[in-house]
Amino acid sequence: MTLQDAAPGTPSSDGDWLRVHPASPFVRGWVALAAVGYFFGRETFERMLQGRDLIDPNLNGRAPLLLFGGIALLLLTVAGFILSWYFTRYQVAGGYVRVNTGFLFRQQRQARLDRVQAIDIVQPLLARIFGLAELKFEVADASESAVRLAYLRLDDAKQLRATILARASGAVTGPDIAPAPEAPEYPVLSVPPQRLVGSLILSEQSVFILLGAVASVVLSTLTENRAFFLYLIPAALGLAATYWSSFNKGYNFTAAISPDGIRLRYGLLDTQAQTLPPNRIQALRVVQPPLWRMFGWYRMQVNVAGYGLVGNGAEAGSRTTLLPVGSKSDVMRMLSLVLPDPGTDQPERVFTAGLDGLDSDGGFVTTPRRARFLAPLGWRRNGFAATGTALLLRSGRWWHQLVVVPHQRTQSMALEQGPLARLFRVADLVLHTTAGPVSPRLIQADEQEALQLFDAQAARAREARKRQTSEQWLAQVAPTPVVEPVETEPVETPDLDKLDHQTYPKQEDRHHG
Repeated sequence: MTLQDAAPGTPSSDGDWLRVHPASPFVRGWVALAAVGYFFGRETFERMLQGRDLIDPNLNGRAPLLLFGGIALLLLTVAGFILSWYFTRYQVAGGYVRVNTGFLFRQQRQARLDRVQAIDIVQPLLARIFGLAELKFEVADASESAVRLAYLRLDDAKQLRATILARASGAVTGPDIAPAPEAPEYPVLSVPPQRLVGSLILSEQSVFILLGAVASVVLSTLTENRAFFLYLIPAALGLAATYWSSFNKGYNFTAAISPDGIRLRYGLLDTQAQTLPPNRIQALRVVQPPLWRMFGWYRMQVNVAGYGLVGNGAEAGSRTTLLPVGSKSDVMRMLSLVLPDPGTDQPERVFTAGLDGLDSDGGFVTTPRRARFLAPLGWRRNGFAATGTALLLRSGRWWHQLVVVPHQRTQSMALEQGPLARLFRVADLVLHTTAGPVSPRLIQADEQEALQLFDAQAARAREARKRQTSEQWLAQVAPTPVVEPVETEPVETPDLDKLDHQTYPKQEDRHHG
């Protein structure tokens, strides 16, 4: 099979090099075309609207030269797009995804399939109009997306994602890389738009802008200087931009589970579909701001190898968000996906204590009473609990926070103790994972308990890594579906309130898929 015979986006049976969609460079570089058109056509367009001659008579015969220069620049831009497309090829073979780019400066990027941490299908607005999508492969230890395929037809992108995940999971082995069917999925939850809007209104940014407005009014009254109101304008514009970005990224947020992992979809103008394979989440954080407590809302964020904190703040924040806003039952559902085996016979009690508990609720060990002066409000919440599969770190009296770190994802640890902490005989334990929004830290634990936890957690992490003998999550087990397959005919999304009994089954049932 030759390159010309291979359909774009369809993996061949012998690992041939394939090309992205021919419209890809124009979708990526439409800004350059618009800039060229604006530069050479703005004055002509304005003269046409004013009813004047399209060509300025003062050019003195230079009009053909300018026209020729504009056409030449446009043709060079288009030629660059065509060459960029021609020299951009990709291949799925030998356990790797490879992408070659560049016609002057050549570059090849590759990602091992068994190190794939997550796969995203991204559709910017213009790509959605043309039915195209970008595929991003995240691998461990990558500071940015290891492989980006922009753009493929949407169906081809989904097919290629399914094929790569099938090989990365170990469900498909051998040299044959024939297209694999997309794994079935089961809907878990969705975020209503009204809840998303309410969470933005009651967010931390709203509190800060309200306090700033009150301070401006007070200062303007006391000093009789109205200039303080001017400081609210950039703050209001920044707040509006933050609101819009969060709403655009969180709109239509849905989560589903499949043998491939956790599937997340969201976006209003630019849509994105993420697939997080099992056991790829390095750390998880559940946060509840003070104003959300009246509605029982929480936010969940994760660290995933490869995501890090690259890109702009909005992109990095959306890609590491497991749940933008949800109820406690939503949090329990998502926790059951991240930790199918919670490692305890009473997961509801333990994780509820982590979210809202105080003192020794759920078996948590908290800051000793003698150190309450270091954290007068938070010492009864600062604490830890360990299950058979994860370490739970609890903190925050006003901003409730629960951090969950699977034992096998603990990379290293450190004990920290300042002069004041040494005086009260307490210490902090810091767990190191991949870069991301979650920074696992046990605050102000008794120094002896911190030392014991340091040794115990190191032993738990070592044993957990021994049990995980392969990165291919379906290679060592029978192909038992994680959830019941979705029927071929359209089915109605189940009532999420009726799924509570499926969240964290009893201990004796957890190992039956």
